[in-house]
Amino acid sequence: MRVLALDTALSACSAAVFDLDRGGVLAHESRPMERGHAEALMPMIARVMSEADLEFGDLDRIAVTIGPGSFTGLRVGVAAARGLALAAHKPVVGLTTLAAFAAPHIASDDRSPLLAAIDARHDHVYMQLVGEGGRAVIPPRIASIREAARIATAAPTRLVGSAAGMLHAAWMTGARPPLCVDTTPAPDIDWVARLGAVAADTMAFPKPLYLRAPDARPQGGARVARR
Repeated sequence: MRVLALDTALSACSAAVFDLDRGGVLAHESRPMERGHAEALMPMIARVMSEADLEFGDLDRIAVTIGPGSFTGLRVGVAAARGLALAAHKPVVGLTTLAAFAAPHIASDDRSPLLAAIDARHDHVYMQLVGEGGRAVIPPRIASIREAARIATAAPTRLVGSAAGMLHAAWMTGARPPLCVDTTPAPDIDWVARLGAVAADTMAFPKPLYLRAPDARPQGGARVARR
C-alpha cells in the first residue's frame, strides 16, 4: 500500500509518502504556515515524491485531511488531492483533522477517553470525543469552549489539538485534571499517511468538512439589481 498524504487544513502545509512494504513513511515534509498553502503545496509534493523515488502511477491512493479547519486551507488540500487523483487515476481517502490529531494517542493508549479539539474562533471549538477502542462517543461537531470543557471533565480525559490549551484554561474548578494536554497546532502528517493506508472508504471526490458557515458574508449593498 503506497499513499501520498496531504494536509493543509490548519497552520501547516504538509506532505508525506507512505509505503507499507518498505517500512512505513519514506519521505515527509511539514512547514508551519497560516497562509500560502496553495503556493507551497505542489513543490512540496514534488520533493517528497522524488525523495521516495516514486511516480504518481506507483501510488495506490491519496489521503487528504478534509477538516474541520481553515476554509481556504481545506480547499487547497482537497483540490490538490482531487486533481492528482484524477490525473493518476487513483482513489482518494478523506480524513478528518480531529481523527489525525487523535490517532497517535489512540495508538499508544486506546482505553482512556480523548477529546480532540480545534479552535473554531468566537469562543467555540470543533471537537470529537473518543472512547475505548478509538470509538467515537461524540462525532465531530462545533461546541462552545465551556460545553467542550464540561464534556471533557466528565471522566479522566486526554486533550489534544490546537484548542487543547483553551479547554484546559476553561477547566471546571474541582474537576480532576486532564491526563495530558497536547497543544500541537497541526496533525502529524506521518499519521495522516498511516490512517490513509488503513482507511476502508475511498471516494472519487472528497469534500471539505465544514461544521459551520463561513464568517464572511456577501455585501448586500454591492449587488446589482436584476432586470
